[in-house]
Amino acid sequence: MASEGENINLQGVNPRLRLNGPMNINHYATKKSVAESMLDVALFMANVTQLKAVLEQGSSFQYYVTLIVLISISLFFQVVIGILLIITARLNLNDVAKQPRLNILNNTATALIFITVILNIFITAFGVQKTGLYPTRNFRPY
Repeated sequence: MASEGENINLQGVNPRLRLNGPMNINHYATKKSVAESMLDVALFMANVTQLKAVLEQGSSFQYYVTLIVLISISLFFQVVIGILLIITARLNLNDVAKQPRLNILNNTATALIFITVILNIFITAFGVQKTGLYPTRNFRPY
């Protein structure tokens, strides 16, 4: 297995899969982390937008309190996950003494991510229905 920052020679691999020279594992991991971060930001923004929509509909909405609570918990967990990932990224994985702590932080972040996904499934299920599709009472769509 390649050590940190080591390039892997892919000469035995199909040449169409290989771009230019050996593959840098750190570069791959960085790209993967950036992609995951973009997805995290997109989910955070979607939750903020949903919260705004619920607040705009007001307390007359059937699932008003339920959605406020679920979205708030989801946003809180996303902030905690971000903090855990920052702490995890700053610790040296090669330091054997820090590996148990990193393992706990990683497992905690993974569990919170799972819970956040489940929460967002419920948020979507209770969903925000836009009322007032027609601008006036006398508007006839045909």
